[in-house]
Amino acid sequence: MKRRVTIQEIADYAGVSKFAVSRALTGKSGVSAATRELILKAAGELGYFRNNEPKRFSGELRDEVERKWTGTIVILFPNIRHQNKDSVYWGPVFEGISTRLNQKGIDILTLTEPSRDNIFSLVKPEAIRGIITIGTISTQILLEIGRLNIPVVMVDHADPAFHCDTVFTDNYNCMKDLTIKLIGKGYRKFQFVGTIRDAQSYFERWIAFRATLESYGIELKQDPALIGPDANDRLYKLIPELALDEWPEVFVCVNDRIAEFLIEELRKRGFDVPRDCAVTGFDNTNTTHPIYGTVNVNKELLGMRAVDQMLWRILNPDSAIERKLLYGDVIIRDAYAYAGHQS
Repeated sequence: MKRRVTIQEIADYAGVSKFAVSRALTGKSGVSAATRELILKAAGELGYFRNNEPKRFSGELRDEVERKWTGTIVILFPNIRHQNKDSVYWGPVFEGISTRLNQKGIDILTLTEPSRDNIFSLVKPEAIRGIITIGTISTQILLEIGRLNIPVVMVDHADPAFHCDTVFTDNYNCMKDLTIKLIGKGYRKFQFVGTIRDAQSYFERWIAFRATLESYGIELKQDPALIGPDANDRLYKLIPELALDEWPEVFVCVNDRIAEFLIEELRKRGFDVPRDCAVTGFDNTNTTHPIYGTVNVNKELLGMRAVDQMLWRILNPDSAIERKLLYGDVIIRDAYAYAGHQS
């Protein structure tokens, strides 16, 4: 039997006191929300929440084909700006979930992650068949959900403290293929842009980008500020402070929204895109800016496949946790190529 992770180990790993860890793990006051989230994630990464007793798998898998469904599935949105039904990214994901649940005759209850503790204070957990989360849900809320023993499928998010089925775009291979196309066009000078720790997807895109450059022997002189914790919301400040040894031919952004923001900030400072550089994104949500390359993510399909995974999980609760990956299509718009680039 694997020994249990201690409070001291969590405190050392997170760089906080044992008192803070104890208060956070027991849900007591005395620590800030940010510190609590930090501690819970650290505890998850160390394996504190893992059950040492494996689930017993019968060796049989049940199929949901032709089955008549009843009950309610909760769709849980985070209490985060840009992550809601009006989002150009998350809105279509929700539509895919809604369409698929309607096809199956299952009721839908849409909630936004509350700032208070008990997420189901107004809902009876026994009436809920499963929960599909969309985007970044806090660790504290996920752990609360876990205590209810309700099946959960997360779309575009993973948490070290809470293990469940997930559905993602194949971020690594899509970014790898986008980077290879840029290299194939002759580009060699890059900067990555966006807070890579904001989402699992962003971090995977960064890892794929960096690894691909290394595999082709291309040196990356990355400005750490452009991928740091303030990058997504403070490009207006970071752009004038750039002290690059050489101006990049391509800014590779974590998504189209950041690419749009970057183009606007560059224009404010007299730069022309794509005359002075090219800018790429991800997700294919842009319709107005000269974004050179992106990855078209089938957002509705992400939502629909999350429902399929949920129904499968309800029928097979003891099977191993799964991660579904959906490949996206790489798009290159030659009209927005860097004008100063010589192939």
